[in-house]
Amino acid sequence: MIEVNLLPGGKKRSSRSFSFSLPKFGGGGGGGGGLPDRYLMFLVAAGVVAVGYMGWAFLGVTNEAEELQVRLDEQIQDSIQNADLIARQNQLLAQRDSIAQRVAIIQEIDADRYTWPHILDEVARAIPPYVWLESLLYAAGPPLQIRITGRAGNIDAMTSYMQALEASSFMRAVTLERNELVPSQQNPLDNVYIFEFIADFDPPPFEDLETVPLFDSEVSAQVAVSDSTTGN
Repeated sequence: MIEVNLLPGGKKRSSRSFSFSLPKFGGGGGGGGGLPDRYLMFLVAAGVVAVGYMGWAFLGVTNEAEELQVRLDEQIQDSIQNADLIARQNQLLAQRDSIAQRVAIIQEIDADRYTWPHILDEVARAIPPYVWLESLLYAAGPPLQIRITGRAGNIDAMTSYMQALEASSFMRAVTLERNELVPSQQNPLDNVYIFEFIADFDPPPFEDLETVPLFDSEVSAQVAVSDSTTGN
C-alpha cells in the first residue's frame, strides 16, 4: 500500500513504504467484501472430510499391508515345508528307482542262471540208443546257439536224435552241420557217423513250464515239525 502525504508543510518521506493485508471474511451478506459463512463452512467441512478420508485410506492401506505380510509369511513357511517334503519325496523316488534297477539286474541274472542246466538236461534226455556225445559248446549269441558233436552207430540213430532235439521245448532250428562216416575208434573194421548239430536255445513262457518243489513232501513235513517244536 502506497501512502502519500497531502498535508501542507508536512515532511516528505524519502522512502516509500509498502504494506499488505489478508482479506477479511465478513460476517454477513453483500455489504462486506469477504466470502459468505456458508462457503467458509463448506471449505472447512471439505477439508475435514479430506483429512478424514486420507486418514481412513492410510489406515486401510496399513491394515492391508499387514495382512499381506502375514499371508506372505505363511506362504513362505508353507513353501519351506513343501520344499522339504518334495526333497524327501525325490529322495524316496531315487531310492525306489535304484532298488528297481537292482531288482531288474538280479532278475535278469536269475533268469539266465538255469539256461545251461536246461540245455544239458534237454541234450541228455533226447539221446537215443547208439548215439554218443563228444562235446557241447557255445556257438554264438544272442540268441544263444549251441554246437553238439557226437557219434552215431547208424544214420537212423542220428536222425532220431535230431528229431528229439527239435521236439524239445527249449530247442529250435536244429540243423546238421557235419555228417561224416569214419572208422570206429574201438574197431577199425566198423564204421560210425560223426555228426555236428547247431541248435538255438529258446525257453518257453514261464506259465508253460512244469515246476517241482525243491524238497519232497517228507522233507517238508520234517522241516515243519522241527520248526513247530523249536518255536521258530
